[in-house]
Amino acid sequence: MGEQQYHLPVLLQETIELLQINPNGIYVDATFGGGGHSRAILEQLGEHGRLIVFDQDEDAYRNRIIDDRVTFVQQNFRHLQRFLKLHKAELVDGILADLGVSSHQFDTAERGFSTRFEGDLDMRMDTRTDFTAAQLIATYSESRLQLIFQEYGEVTNAKTLAQTIVKQRKTHPMRTITAFKSVIQPIVKGNPQKYFAQVFQALRIAVNDEMGALKDLLEQSANVLKPGGRLAIITFHSLEDRMVKNFMKTGTFVELPDDPFAKETPPKLFRLITKKPVTASEAEVKRNGRSRSAKLRVAEKTI
Repeated sequence: MGEQQYHLPVLLQETIELLQINPNGIYVDATFGGGGHSRAILEQLGEHGRLIVFDQDEDAYRNRIIDDRVTFVQQNFRHLQRFLKLHKAELVDGILADLGVSSHQFDTAERGFSTRFEGDLDMRMDTRTDFTAAQLIATYSESRLQLIFQEYGEVTNAKTLAQTIVKQRKTHPMRTITAFKSVIQPIVKGNPQKYFAQVFQALRIAVNDEMGALKDLLEQSANVLKPGGRLAIITFHSLEDRMVKNFMKTGTFVELPDDPFAKETPPKLFRLITKKPVTASEAEVKRNGRSRSAKLRVAEKTI
């Protein structure tokens, strides 16, 4: 399977340029996917450079790059620090994470990511774990479901959706995509395609604890980057982007007000390389519709 069919790497040139790759450095691609970004990083590395890639997905592992300079870690990137230590790469020159789900996962029916196919309501990125979207739908309380759809999917009628699921699940088990869609069909608001995409996105983020994993990755990146090392993160929705922006700006996950009179300003962990996020050009959006919502932020470790 060619990498083109597998997953078109988003904002490729921009990311590689902003990482300012040192040919002898150690780099991390935290989201290997189809390997597009990894291949581009490798082209910039000399024979003493190293690339450590993370991906918990079985299909990504099968598509791995065979090269002496590459180490493949089949784990979630939230375990970054532990596995870098294990592979004798405690300090690195650059980290890249592209938080988009690879096209390949959307296009594989049995993974249950896409609303276009029939399949089990699964959505696990790591198929070695047990918790699926069907289990979430069957067990979470109404208030917890509402919060997930509201926060992670920005679903307009999250409350009604949660109520409907809780009311219907006693008599209508929702183990497949079709069963789930038919239960919530009567309450769909606006464009059904967009509505289902938002609902599915919310479930995927919750099943895989994507926000928790991103938080772990950011915190650990601050520990493993050398001073002058760069962190590049590509996000696809506002919640992730806000988390990345705040962390790069303040080293925390809360938005701190700009107080010109503050006496003590703690030393900044990062210097922003991108004041505003980099977005895809019109040409790239034409070529790859998924790049439309991509935002790249890059920061340099200062201390």
